[in-house]
Amino acid sequence: MSHRGKIAIRFVATTNHAKVIVSKLPDFLGPYRLAKFIRSGNATQIWEAIKDDGSGRYVLKVLNRKLWGDREEIGYLKHEYDVAHGIDHPNVIDVIDFKVDNKIGYLVLEVFTDLNVKQYMREHGHESLHKNYNKIVEQAILGLQQLNEAGWVHCDVKPDNFLLNEDAELKLIDFTISKRISKGFAAMFRKRGTIRGTRSYMSPEQIRNEALDARSDVYSLGCVMYELLNGRPPFSGESPDDLLNKHLKAPIPSVLVGNDKVTSDMAALLQRMMAKDKEKRPDSMKQLLSELQSINVFKPLPKSKSRRKKEE
Repeated sequence: MSHRGKIAIRFVATTNHAKVIVSKLPDFLGPYRLAKFIRSGNATQIWEAIKDDGSGRYVLKVLNRKLWGDREEIGYLKHEYDVAHGIDHPNVIDVIDFKVDNKIGYLVLEVFTDLNVKQYMREHGHESLHKNYNKIVEQAILGLQQLNEAGWVHCDVKPDNFLLNEDAELKLIDFTISKRISKGFAAMFRKRGTIRGTRSYMSPEQIRNEALDARSDVYSLGCVMYELLNGRPPFSGESPDDLLNKHLKAPIPSVLVGNDKVTSDMAALLQRMMAKDKEKRPDSMKQLLSELQSINVFKPLPKSKSRRKKEE
């Protein structure tokens, strides 16, 4: 294996200036040559890679240098592989392999697109998604349905965890904190681990560290669908604890306050999806999809003067 250092430079916007972060990785990880740096997070870097036998292009999710050899972080990657490997669905990213090479843990994924939905909204505005809103949301539901039916709750449903290409094709990603759906006595006597998730999208039962099922993902997806329509999540807070308390106790804001083009039926569906009591939500992604397809998301456009004259 070649150990010639490859240096990737990315710019991170800060309040007053741009900061350069330099990350070093070998040229090769196993049989994969790192070809293109895509982005970086707190724990991992995303690279496009080429297999050395020329058999194809892949995406590698690689632990950051400070975490090389970290058993817990390597375990998270292995868990993500265990959750998603074998799920074959067009709206779920294909997780192909998990490897550890010289203490560097990484996942091998299919190549799809560089942009997630959050990035897409930042670059183009949330209203740019409205013409394909139904298509985007239905794909999100189908991907989550596949995951739930395989026995998992995603636990981190947010715009950042859906990849979106220019044809409005979407894939669910990042299964790092996904949990098994607990039923019956298993739910009653399960071990309570650390609460993990993204505060703007966490269901009340996830915050309370209770047993989770598909309805927790329904709640989180409701927050995402609200954001796609209004450009911001339904709740904000003055502190992390204040934000979590809003999910637990604050009245659910109506999407109509920020977008009067949305129908009352759609507003009512979002209210049910984000109900504090999970018993009041759609009980599965399958039911949610059926309800969504039975209503109009947006009000019909008003007729133009020329169109009215033609009809008269």
